[in-house]
Amino acid sequence: MLKRTLEPELMDTLEDARQYNRMDHADVNRQFVDDLIAFGDRCQADGYDGLPTDIADLGTGTALIPIELCRRLDSIRVMAVDDAVQMLDLAIYNIEAACLRERITLAKGDAKALVFDDELFDTAISNSLIHHSPDPQLCFAEMHRVTAAGGILFVRDLVRPESDTKAQQLVQQYASGATQYCQRLFLESFHAALTIDEVQKIVGDLGYDPQTVSMSSDRHWTWSAVRP
Repeated sequence: MLKRTLEPELMDTLEDARQYNRMDHADVNRQFVDDLIAFGDRCQADGYDGLPTDIADLGTGTALIPIELCRRLDSIRVMAVDDAVQMLDLAIYNIEAACLRERITLAKGDAKALVFDDELFDTAISNSLIHHSPDPQLCFAEMHRVTAAGGILFVRDLVRPESDTKAQQLVQQYASGATQYCQRLFLESFHAALTIDEVQKIVGDLGYDPQTVSMSSDRHWTWSAVRP
């Protein structure tokens, strides 16, 4: 198995933020939102509230997922959190351009040590945050802490492949048209990602069923659970 190799925790240079914002995330973000809404619908069918109003998005980057989510659902508000100032600067522009300033609030914060009160949010979500963290278990613990009982936890990230060869194949399959800079970042992200077994161990230690973590594509795992 490919050993985990950490990458920088923050993408906080202007070049990092600009390159990230220029990448075509539309399909991935749309699928994330589709799957989040579908999970909320299933929760509602099981007697829970479904996808509620107040959502925390951790590692929001340039706020593309909160924008997609607000366009799809009129009832929600999002606290979009990131620790990278350059990302948040571009997020301000994106939110203004989408005319969503009244529904998306930006906050600078470390996902491993959030300033928010316990059980403040109805839902906590994250996409592609975990592979950046040197202490991913702290991120999971914080998401659990700030989510209210009966609320939704929905987290997605890359899966670390079994070899560098496989990682490079995935980069060519999904980013062959991207710049060399973006391809390098993508490859480094695979090396920094967790395996599904590692994620299942973390959520199991928090008291969740490890089977709430599953493969959701050939390169992603997803944790979808209801907070006890």
